[in-house]
Amino acid sequence: MGIVSLVVLGLIVVAVVYGVMIYNGLVQVKHAVAKAWANIDVLLKQRHDELPKLVETCKQYKQFEQETLQRVIEARSRVQTAREAQNIPALGQAEGALRLGLGQIFAVAEAYPELKTNESFMQLQGRITALENGIADRRELYNESVNLNNIRIQTFPDLLVARMFEFKTAQLLEFTDE
Repeated sequence: MGIVSLVVLGLIVVAVVYGVMIYNGLVQVKHAVAKAWANIDVLLKQRHDELPKLVETCKQYKQFEQETLQRVIEARSRVQTAREAQNIPALGQAEGALRLGLGQIFAVAEAYPELKTNESFMQLQGRITALENGIADRRELYNESVNLNNIRIQTFPDLLVARMFEFKTAQLLEFTDE
C-alpha cells in the first residue's frame, strides 16, 4: 500500500469520524427540543386539570360572568387539541386566548368579595398562576432549544448531514399578543 493510499484512507476515516460527530450533535439537539416540549406538556396537562375546578368554583357565584367562563372553557379545549397534536402555532394562539380568559376571570373576581375570600378559589388562583409562570419559563427553554436545533441544521457542514438524515426544523412556541 502506497503513501497516497494511506493518505486517502486517513482522510476518509477523518471525514467519517467528523460526520459521526456532527450526526451525534444533531441527535442531541433534536432530543433537547423533545425534552423541552415534554416539560411544557407536563405543565399544560397540570393546568388543564386545574381549570375545571376554577370554573366550577366561579360558577357557584350565579352572577359571575358566564361569557368569560365559556371563553375559558373553549380556549382550554383548543389548547388541549393543539397540545395533543403538537401543533405549535395553534397552541400559541389557543394559549393567548386562554391567558386572556384567565386574566379576565381573575379581574372579574375582584368584583366578588365572597369569591376573593373563598379558600378554594385562592388556592386555585395561586396554583394556576404558578403553573403559568412555569410554562413561561419552560417556553423560554423550549424556544432556546429550537433555536439551537434550527441553527445547527442550517449551518455548513451540519446541514449536509441534516439533509442526508432528514433532520427537520422545529417551530418556536409563540403566544399571541392579546
